[in-house]
This record gives sequence, structure tokens and C-alpha cells, in this order.
Amino acid sequence: MMIEEPPPEAAGLTDELPAPSDRRPVGRALTLAASFRYAFAGLGYLLHSQRNAQIHVAIGLLATLLGLMLGFTRWEWAVLALTCALVLVAEGINTAVEAAVDLASPAYHPLAKVAKDVAAGTVLLSALFAVLIGCILFLPHLWPLLRRLLGLAFA
Repeated sequence: MMIEEPPPEAAGLTDELPAPSDRRPVGRALTLAASFRYAFAGLGYLLHSQRNAQIHVAIGLLATLLGLMLGFTRWEWAVLALTCALVLVAEGINTAVEAAVDLASPAYHPLAKVAKDVAAGTVLLSALFAVLIGCILFLPHLWPLLRRLLGLAFA
């Protein structure tokens, strides 16, 4: 006896169901190349749809340019790269949590709020630590320049 799947209309998903050719393969059919395509599609979604991710990328690019101008050492570059990556990873996890919660609980639920708030708080925490690390990295380079500029202004 063959069990038939209910039609998509029964679940109210008619408009959201991907075409059969767009469905992800399961198991061994998922090739390495397909895995990378899906991962890059996820990054594309993150960077194109999430304003905060765009802000984080812009600040990371500014920090990178400033690091180039200040002649960062290899270790300073490593810390800067890890810090920028941490903030973007937190933003990606936050986006994934929000999407999963919205899918699982379209109506308001207190636990859905907790999940979304904690995910957003994690992004905030990583961004605040990024600012602290930025101060540790940049201020020793910028302080002599600022002193010279202020010294010239008062001379």
C-alpha cells in the first residue's frame, strides 16, 4: 500500500514550495560543489537582505583600510580578521535563528521572543567586543598622531 503525500495546498504552502528541480538533494546526492553553492547562497542572502550585516561589512572594510594605512603587524591583522569574522558569524547565526523561529512559530510566542532576543543579544555582544578590540588595536597607532595634531593646534 502506497501512502500519498497531502497536496501542498493542504499545508498552505503552495506559493512557497520550490519547484522540484530546486529542491536540495539528500544524502550522497549532495555534492561538494552543491554544498558550496548553498553556502554561498546563504552568504549572499545574509549580505543582501540584512542591513546590520551590511553595516558590519562596511565597518570591517574601514578597519581594514585603516590597518593598511597604519601598517599593522601580522598579529594585528590576525586579531582584526578574527574579530570581523566573529561579528559576521554572529550575525549569520542570528539571521538563521530568526528565520527558523519565524517558520516554526509564525504567531507570537514568548519562547520565540527569547530565542530571537538572545540571538540578537549575541550579535550586540560580539559587536561591543569588536569595538573594544578595535580600541586595543588602533589607539596605540593613532594616539601619537592625535597628540601631534592636538599639539600643532595648541602651539
